[in-house]
Amino acid sequence: MSMVTHVVHTLVSIAADVPNPAPADPTGGSNGISLLLSYVKWGALIACAIAACASGGMMAIGKLSNRPDTAEKGKSAFVWSLGGVIATAIAIPLVNSVFAAAN
Repeated sequence: MSMVTHVVHTLVSIAADVPNPAPADPTGGSNGISLLLSYVKWGALIACAIAACASGGMMAIGKLSNRPDTAEKGKSAFVWSLGGVIATAIAIPLVNSVFAAAN
């Protein structure tokens, strides 16, 4: 048996002995964490809405004042604000489904 094979076999046997406990709720069922997450989620959605409105203004100002770089920044900001809305909307359900799959 080569040295590399022996090392790999040893590492695999060590990794097999590492415990993998299921996630546990450290709050004991308190609603405080859920409330905090809901506030943060609403704050993120409000920030994305403000960014979307501001980027629309940047596009309009850029076109009306003949500043194509401002209009392009507005378009990019609008796309990223929509991406932020999507990421915010799916973040909590995605994490919940991943943890549910781990159990």
